[in-house]
Amino acid sequence: MLSITSRLSRNISVLNGRTFVRQFASASAETVNISLPEGSFKTYKCDPPSFEIEVTKDELLRLYKEMVVMRRLEVAADGLYKSKLIRGFCHLCTGQEAVAVGMEAAITKDDSIITAYRCHGFTYIRGGTVHSILAELMGRNTGISRGKGGSMHMFSKNFYGGNGIVGAQVPVGAGIAFTQKYLEKKNATFILYGDGAANQGQVFEAFNMAKLWDLPAIFVCENNFFGMGTAASRSSANAQYYTRGQYIPGLQVNGMDVLAVKQACSWAKNWTTNDQGPLVLEMVTYRYGGHSMSDPGTSYRTREEIQHMRSTKDPITGLRQRILELGFATDNEVKQFEKDARAEIDEAVAKAQNDSPPDASELFTDVYVRGTELPNIRGREREEFAVMNQ
Repeated sequence: MLSITSRLSRNISVLNGRTFVRQFASASAETVNISLPEGSFKTYKCDPPSFEIEVTKDELLRLYKEMVVMRRLEVAADGLYKSKLIRGFCHLCTGQEAVAVGMEAAITKDDSIITAYRCHGFTYIRGGTVHSILAELMGRNTGISRGKGGSMHMFSKNFYGGNGIVGAQVPVGAGIAFTQKYLEKKNATFILYGDGAANQGQVFEAFNMAKLWDLPAIFVCENNFFGMGTAASRSSANAQYYTRGQYIPGLQVNGMDVLAVKQACSWAKNWTTNDQGPLVLEMVTYRYGGHSMSDPGTSYRTREEIQHMRSTKDPITGLRQRILELGFATDNEVKQFEKDARAEIDEAVAKAQNDSPPDASELFTDVYVRGTELPNIRGREREEFAVMNQ
């Protein structure tokens, strides 16, 4: 059920069997009330968020544009990797855009996010520029980590990566949440990990500490059904990841619907910042590509399965349809959004390709905070210390 309301005149109409009320205060001020599908949430030891969500025209268009840019960014990374302009590990989030975009829409820049190595989209949505991300992927000094982090190690304000060790970011995230509580900040930390990392012992240790101290920690399992090439049903005795916190309430979310993600994350932040303790969210999502660029992604699932998900569950297509039904943009306008995204990415790729690699002196920077360097490091020559301490 869709309804559009405003403070001025009302116009009631029916579109595709859906009744909605539109108001014309201004084009951008229009507000739409959307009833999320019944299957958007499943709960464990808690009540669900409201299935009614209110968003503006501007917000819907912004969410769409952000997901389109994210998709084009990953398409570009795929091509650059195959052209050998990106080396090493590279994990793409194609298909999972709604998780990052919906989460960011629900929080503020003062809230924190930490995730694993599928982090390009989160880096972008947390404030990284398209150019800085592509430059980092190609090892350029203009990259967001000055070309030294690569695909798995990108950071921005209150975004703590991009972490390469499976599950290791989860206890670090609990520490960030502890800091927020210690400093009496009314903010939350969203701690993401995949279904493949969900059986790591350190995840459960972090659960225990977060509940013991009632930290504002929101543990988010991105369940894309496969940990590398292993189906969740073959690796986990309990694949209902939102129930795995045991003494921590949980919520399963349709991670292919950006509005369901936004509603769930807004509800979760409100829960934790009102001193109700941690939560476990499970975002049910799907990656279209392989685990990494070295994985074709078709040896453990069929091409028909991937195509079915693309054609029936795609987060971008789903939001596009909503926008068109509501009359918030025409088909030509939506196509122009996509052309603009492609042009932005193409320009950033060309610019990053012409940037220089980091200078050799960068090998010794960002190891220690200035003034805290160790006077001696075993196994190093005296000449190396002279360079490191410059």
